[in-house]
Amino acid sequence: MDPLRCFLFVPADSERKRAKAEGIAADALILDLEDSVNQANLPKAREMTRDYLSQSRGKARPQQLWVRVNPLDTDLSLPDLAAIMPGAPDGIILPKTYSAAEAIKLDHMLSALEAREDISIGQTKILVVATETARSLFTLDSFVGASERIYGMTWGAEDLAAALGAFTNRAQSGAYEDVYRLARTLCLAACKAGDMEPVDSVYPNFRDLEGLYEEALQGRKTGFTGKVAIHPDQVDVINSAFAPTEEEIAFAKRVIAAFDDVGGSGTVGLDGKMIDMPHLKQARRVLAMAERASG
Repeated sequence: MDPLRCFLFVPADSERKRAKAEGIAADALILDLEDSVNQANLPKAREMTRDYLSQSRGKARPQQLWVRVNPLDTDLSLPDLAAIMPGAPDGIILPKTYSAAEAIKLDHMLSALEAREDISIGQTKILVVATETARSLFTLDSFVGASERIYGMTWGAEDLAAALGAFTNRAQSGAYEDVYRLARTLCLAACKAGDMEPVDSVYPNFRDLEGLYEEALQGRKTGFTGKVAIHPDQVDVINSAFAPTEEEIAFAKRVIAAFDDVGGSGTVGLDGKMIDMPHLKQARRVLAMAERASG
């Protein structure tokens, strides 16, 4: 599966917002059964989600359809999963984890439900929201190799702040405080260690599109392969930030051409500097990203 640049949250009980999201260039929609839905409306939201998923089951979808269920340590998650799996979602967003134990448990639950619904075992992927609890900061390495279903991990500053009893997660400068920067860094490193996709967290101020672009661009340059949006206006900004610039593409082509010219050497000189195989690997990654963005 190619990395998804933008996941867009949509309340699972809002037909209007879902219809609007269908016309937006998000790679994946997250039909949210957790924070966006009042518990009293959960039965209806589950039914709406199942029916919406079922309409396109087995057909080519212009956007992937993922569902955020309630945390596994509540009595809401199993009813969520049992209700929506007839629609065969592309993936499940797993919130408020403590360690990989929750992802492994979800893996087993999905296998049983896939068998019930005649879905290929292992087809339903998992995106873990990996840093919403204090304990999770000490267990991120447990996800490495935990389940082949895990597409990737994202991190959450808002719920982590609540878990820590913090009044804010950002300094006066607007930058994240140290503990949230640590969470972001550990999420990225764990994903790279486990061959999972690192997906950067939401940018809560949906009116500040310039700040969103700067954060998304910094995330891409750091190694993140996508970002989560909470508002339709954020999607095009994220897609733009996660597409290589013309300058980056041109340089990547020059790197690849330089290695081609030396016929298999592990190092080559370019612009007065020695570059080696990691630079070649990154150049190929840039061109692959550009191809996906143009597609």
